[in-house]
Amino acid sequence: PQVQPFLPQWIAQPKLVQKCIKDHLVPIRDVPGIHPRLLKKLQMNGIETFFPVQAEVIPAVLQSASNGYLVGQGGYRPKDICVSAPTGSGKTLSFVIPIVQVLLDRVVCQVRALVVLPTKELAQQVSKVFNIYTDGTGLKVVLITGQRSFAKEQEMLVQKKVTGYCSLADIIVATPGRLTDHISQTAGFSLTELRFLVVDEADRMIDDMHQNCLNQIVKAAFRVDSGSGSSMLFQRTKPGPLTAASSCYPQIPLQKLLFSATLTQDPEKLQQLDLFQPRLFTSVYAEKKALGDGEEAEQDTNKKYTLPEGLSQCYVPCDLNSKPLLLLHFMLTMKFTRVLCFTNSREASHRLFLLVQAFGGVSVAEFSSRLPPNERQRTMKEFEQGKIQLLISTDATARGIDVKGVNYVINYDAPQFIRTYVHRVGRTARAGKAGTAFSLVLRIQERRFLRMLRDAGIQDIKKHPVKGKSLKPLVQQYEEALCKLEKTIK
Repeated sequence: PQVQPFLPQWIAQPKLVQKCIKDHLVPIRDVPGIHPRLLKKLQMNGIETFFPVQAEVIPAVLQSASNGYLVGQGGYRPKDICVSAPTGSGKTLSFVIPIVQVLLDRVVCQVRALVVLPTKELAQQVSKVFNIYTDGTGLKVVLITGQRSFAKEQEMLVQKKVTGYCSLADIIVATPGRLTDHISQTAGFSLTELRFLVVDEADRMIDDMHQNCLNQIVKAAFRVDSGSGSSMLFQRTKPGPLTAASSCYPQIPLQKLLFSATLTQDPEKLQQLDLFQPRLFTSVYAEKKALGDGEEAEQDTNKKYTLPEGLSQCYVPCDLNSKPLLLLHFMLTMKFTRVLCFTNSREASHRLFLLVQAFGGVSVAEFSSRLPPNERQRTMKEFEQGKIQLLISTDATARGIDVKGVNYVINYDAPQFIRTYVHRVGRTARAGKAGTAFSLVLRIQERRFLRMLRDAGIQDIKKHPVKGKSLKPLVQQYEEALCKLEKTIK
């Protein structure tokens, strides 16, 4: 047997974030704790919904600073946060929003947030986003990537006054090399008030010998400023074990937020980061682990799935444009009755419903989470009585519902996972009756679809090509329906 690596608890049991972004958008008002001012900013920038990563991470960071940024919750140190999510899943906003919000009430300008990125382009991109959300708040964002002269950057960072040096930046976005130069050479540049350290593309930072840079930042953050004249009360000491003595001085905690497309699982490397009780949010996980109703699937997907005895399975290779025509062909030419048709999203099911309705000749209804429960019950009843011939549904409502008398299941959108397939086709041929399942499979999906079934031990699926000429008679009326639909939507 294979030896399983022993992983620390926080990596072994992370908080899983939905991978599929489009189907799991969260309206910005549904994410708790965001300042109205920032909500307004988001809307001004055309953002109405958060991606799954943002919806999970923003509240987590805000909660860790819910008592102001001087102390963590209950006086404890806030936990460090690691986010492992693919590029393009919205990582930048997940730290920009909470950082800007936490710093909104600051009085004195000090470097309280530092974002370190491996390349100049990334740093510029991130500083642009910060500028959008700090606009009009009085918070100052400074970008140091070595594109300006060292002296010029120094002028942007600190100012010398009679009373001593004062900081001109609240938030610094930097590349590692230039940052370490400023830590060692710029007089008056202090990180002793640093509250957030964000490391984006953390893996690259660990691997590319920038590890030293992180050590220097942490060292600078806990350096004792002899010249600042502040009393010992607010001196930060490097946190050790929590004792009665260590918890009687409030000190600004330093919280690390690590983002990466593929966070290393090498405990030795993670050890170098010196994380405090980290929490891991990840949308990078093996498909077979978390499927369906949040239950863990069997590690072994080769477990043969059992399908109903009386079920015949077919798939129809097609292209995107002919999918609606195929459905109409089955309903009108082949006279299918009591058809349960599955799509991959609420939007798709709603659009398809409107289209079939506009085409006419088929009694159709939709069944999805956009409808109130009583309406869903009524629809179900009418379908079972045979008043409705075609019921278009989403997966969310498909699980476990026992629908009486389904003759055909049509997968209008080919399912992504074998479990979804098994659940969908299992809506027909129930209790020993016969039933047929058709899957409309795009030609580019065909190989993957068949492989998925083969891997699960489902062999008996037949190819059922539909010739173009049998769809011809429907084309003209279909185009009229599309025009009608366009008007309806407008």
